[in-house]
Amino acid sequence: MSEYTIDSILKKAHEIGASDLHFMVGEVPAFRIDGKILKSKLPPVTEDDMMKAIEKIVPITLRDRIFTYYDSDFPYELKGVSRFRVNLAMSFGYHSMTVRLVPYEIPSFEQVNLPQCIENFTEFDNGIVLVTGVAGSGKSTTIATLIESINKTKNKHIVTIEDPIEYVYKSQKSIFTQRQIGVDTTNYIDGLKFALRQDPDVILIGEIRDMETVRSALHAAETGHLVFATLHTFNAIQTINRILSFFPPSEREVIRSQFAEVFRGSISQKLLPKANGKGRIPTLEILFTTPTIKDFILKDELEEIYKLVQKGSYEDMITFNMSLHKLYKEGLITKEVAIEHSDNKNELLQYMRGVYSGSEKMDF
Repeated sequence: MSEYTIDSILKKAHEIGASDLHFMVGEVPAFRIDGKILKSKLPPVTEDDMMKAIEKIVPITLRDRIFTYYDSDFPYELKGVSRFRVNLAMSFGYHSMTVRLVPYEIPSFEQVNLPQCIENFTEFDNGIVLVTGVAGSGKSTTIATLIESINKTKNKHIVTIEDPIEYVYKSQKSIFTQRQIGVDTTNYIDGLKFALRQDPDVILIGEIRDMETVRSALHAAETGHLVFATLHTFNAIQTINRILSFFPPSEREVIRSQFAEVFRGSISQKLLPKANGKGRIPTLEILFTTPTIKDFILKDELEEIYKLVQKGSYEDMITFNMSLHKLYKEGLITKEVAIEHSDNKNELLQYMRGVYSGSEKMDF
């Protein structure tokens, strides 16, 4: 048996600024710091270490299920240290844990280098706002800053439906009902259905995963609620296509029309290493739905949306390449990092050479 506990390792993860802890039988505990996996100098995790960790942090309600359901998500908290989102899985017949650190404090836009313009999404009274990106791209933090902005400035009832609950909000001007899948409600679909009976103004959906969740989210937006949700997509065009792809072809035109009416915009993001080697910074694609963009969605001319944003015709909207170029020009990321994370490297290289398309001035 190793001479450490899961709590001591979680405290260490917090102290060194890790975003995640990997804890699996036969391997040394490893931390993700600034996007990179770093192995600790601790002894490998034994089966006994794992069982003690399970006894310590797995909720009693899940302990009978973890040996038959294989995968479980749940929160954990070390008072005065941090909250954690835990995934318990199986690997080669042994349990393994992946633990995401969730700070108590919800950061401001400035603290996580998010542009103030995204606060405009909090001004809508209804509709859907989607925050997208791959796992670990900071979606949860971005959406939390938006929700916290509403909390500080508006008198609203905010209902969150999450799997599991990550950030815990403290009521300020707004009040909260936070519900966890498997604890407070059965699933996202039931959670959304009953949320509409709880007099909400704003609804946060932890993740859109299937057709019925999309259908419920559309219904909530159509009936006068502002819905925030996350989705694992890379950019606005892929996001719109993914929403439609949840449905069979026979339904897509109807859904396209519904979605175009309630879609308020999207924030797609990636986290990149800073040029100084200290931490990471988000690069964003920001889309606000205008009448022209709504028309492109209805006509299924999605590529025209990118061209419109690329021209810089509308203030505050930005493509990934425009964002990457801005960060590079400001010395916040290196040229190599910018090019590596660009989906259109030739276009970005043109920006770097001072060659721009359309009416875009790129006054960064």
